[in-house]
Amino acid sequence: QVQLVESGGGLVQAGGSLRLSCTASGSIFSGYSMAWYRQAPGKQREWLASVLRLGTTNYADSVKGRFTISRDNAKNAVYLQMNSLKPEDTAVYYCSRIPPVRVNGYDYWGQGTQVTVSS
Repeated sequence: QVQLVESGGGLVQAGGSLRLSCTASGSIFSGYSMAWYRQAPGKQREWLASVLRLGTTNYADSVKGRFTISRDNAKNAVYLQMNSLKPEDTAVYYCSRIPPVRVNGYDYWGQGTQVTVSS
């Protein structure tokens, strides 16, 4: 069964921190790179960070130095530690496999987790 479940979002003041979690069914996690994305209202989905199977990470310039992606292969989980949050970080955050899982011809996305940063 294909499943990606994001959690850990919430409301936080600017400058605060949140840790997002994503658990995946083993069939879509094991052996693959994973990534975090976000989508703000009225904007396209934006790639934030990737973690390769053995832990190498890459970040978008917009979050470099503030966000840290990590994974726990034993738990089929990927995390996003977000520090120094800004109001412009407000968005729905999603995790995804690289390449994305395809279901019925479409890229599969979980339900996402809402992050709201107040000024």
